[in-house]
Amino acid sequence: MTHPQKRLRIVVGITGGIAAYKAVGVVRAFVLAGHDVQVVATEHALRFVGKPTLEAISRNVVHTDLYEAVAEVRHVSIGQSADLIVIAPATANSLAKMAAGLADDLLGNTVLASKAPIVVAPAMHTEMWQNAATVANAALLASRGIHFVGPTSGQLTGADSGAGRMAEVDDIVAASLAVAEAARPESRRDLDGVRLLITAGGTREPLDPVRFIGNRSSGRQGAALAQAAASRGAHVTLIAAHVEVTLPEGVAVVSVETTAQLAEAVEQHAPESDAIIMAAAVADYRPAAVSNAKIKKETVGDTLTLELVKNPDILAGVAARAAANQIVVGFAAETAETDEALLELGRAKIARKGCDFLVVNRVGWNEGFATQRNAVTVLDRAGSIVIEAQGSKLSVADEILSVLAERLLADRHRTPSEFPGAP
Repeated sequence: MTHPQKRLRIVVGITGGIAAYKAVGVVRAFVLAGHDVQVVATEHALRFVGKPTLEAISRNVVHTDLYEAVAEVRHVSIGQSADLIVIAPATANSLAKMAAGLADDLLGNTVLASKAPIVVAPAMHTEMWQNAATVANAALLASRGIHFVGPTSGQLTGADSGAGRMAEVDDIVAASLAVAEAARPESRRDLDGVRLLITAGGTREPLDPVRFIGNRSSGRQGAALAQAAASRGAHVTLIAAHVEVTLPEGVAVVSVETTAQLAEAVEQHAPESDAIIMAAAVADYRPAAVSNAKIKKETVGDTLTLELVKNPDILAGVAARAAANQIVVGFAAETAETDEALLELGRAKIARKGCDFLVVNRVGWNEGFATQRNAVTVLDRAGSIVIEAQGSKLSVADEILSVLAERLLADRHRTPSEFPGAP
């Protein structure tokens, strides 16, 4: 079965900065996740990205005029009906206007007329972001409950580089949906007090000081699991191996490089955890010898032969050592051509690993790794399908955590002898 995701009414406010082109990706991600998106763009924003583009992507008419549809009181109704407001990009000017409570355009009126949570993604030059006025405005808005995503450091307009770059689309969308979920009156706190260990990303095995053997995992799904679990009340430790997205707040992070380091971190933190989710893509093999100097083609010649040795099976080891009341969730990324073949690979893997649940997903050149969305099937020990879920990686994370929460709730009413694997 699948757990339906609440369809949100999201207002995406776009202000007049060069990063406005990225707002198209934000709107598209929300729409693809099944939400109703209303774009409110300032006149200056439309100088960077056109109204037809925003209407095509949002599938709704884009409103900009404060005095349009006055009889419908549109300048108030858009904000009143919103479940979430996301302003991306938020310029220094727009932050100043929000801090002062100004409402001289449709976006300003929408913000003031809404009780929905508000997320802003600032974007501006470093000097503007660090200006005392902007610093004071950001602090004031944060004190009023406005949520900030970014900015990050990186390439800005022209040759400039530094703090002030708008956060990436995936990070804005994930953080915004987490804020909306936490703000819902019926928001789940079904993982309150649960100690959860999650691994994310992809391990790398060095060949020399320059090169490594690795994989294409970005860590998005593992980071989404950590973010969703924290919003549901869990105490989360995230073991991160080269995660390429912003890590969620309120989570204890342990950074690792290699499979051996990940295994050591898991062994250290697993005993104190109620549940363990092994979402990291782990290198199965490592070089038998690592060169202390860069391997030079002038020395090696036209071909290079590598000897690889097998890494320890971390998931199988965790499952074998798990206490009777611990839940272990594994991941299986497979390149099967059919759904039936994918399930067979998953069932064979959970039988080998001995974990409680296995999250199976298909990966390929253009799916699974380094994407905003995911499609998974969760199997239990018997190889039966527990749920099938697809959507944004944050929504998929919530589906997986619901399975975990349901099992944890059931375990509270069981005697020690009733746990799987108990003597």
